[in-house]
Amino acid sequence: MTGVANFRPEYKKKSIRSYVLRSGRMTEGQQRALEQHWPNFRLSLFSGPIDSWAVVFGRVAPVVLEIGFGMGDSLLAMAQNEPDKDFVGIEVYPPGAGRLVNRAAELGLSNLRIYLADAMDVLDDCISDKSLDRVQLYFPDPWHKKKHNKRRIVRQAFVDKIGAKLTTGGQFHMATDWQPYAEYMVEVMQEVEGFINVAGDDVYSPRPDYRPITKFEKRGQRLGHGVWDLLYCRE
Repeated sequence: MTGVANFRPEYKKKSIRSYVLRSGRMTEGQQRALEQHWPNFRLSLFSGPIDSWAVVFGRVAPVVLEIGFGMGDSLLAMAQNEPDKDFVGIEVYPPGAGRLVNRAAELGLSNLRIYLADAMDVLDDCISDKSLDRVQLYFPDPWHKKKHNKRRIVRQAFVDKIGAKLTTGGQFHMATDWQPYAEYMVEVMQEVEGFINVAGDDVYSPRPDYRPITKFEKRGQRLGHGVWDLLYCRE
């Protein structure tokens, strides 16, 4: 079980985390899939900068990065539905990555790679400037309490990093099911230079067709909960 034993999140920098590292167990099927397929999907933080995505994927195609893909259902669906694009996911929750690898291997997907690592480390050490066509951040932890706001991933320094990694015309797509966090995101984006709100100033975007509706989101809709999409274009 060497592959499973090495299936741990990678870290470099000590910093305030924007997430709580959850515990969880992988199923036997996920473990078997990891033993066989993890090397085919894995990108390592310690391999350093990616100079060319074409070398990673074996072709030239638009690259989409998703930060915090959870259990991976929506990322898997997008990789299936957009075969003309290559997808890179970042997550720190091993069972979520295990589930994604298991299902991606079953489907024979070749346009998906995964970092099991901290997103800030990956952005700083692995992603080249102007190399991404879309960055996705869906339903990040809003850290509701004011004393915890410093843990929110959406802050000016983070958005500046995203802006540096996007190509001209590239898009930064956020979604949240907590309206105060959506309003906060708009405030942060207004303070960052180089981005244009696709829907117009202070306007939320309709959900793009490429973003699947998750089971969690469907349950929230039945309970009357809203979801807010924010889509920004890099100048």
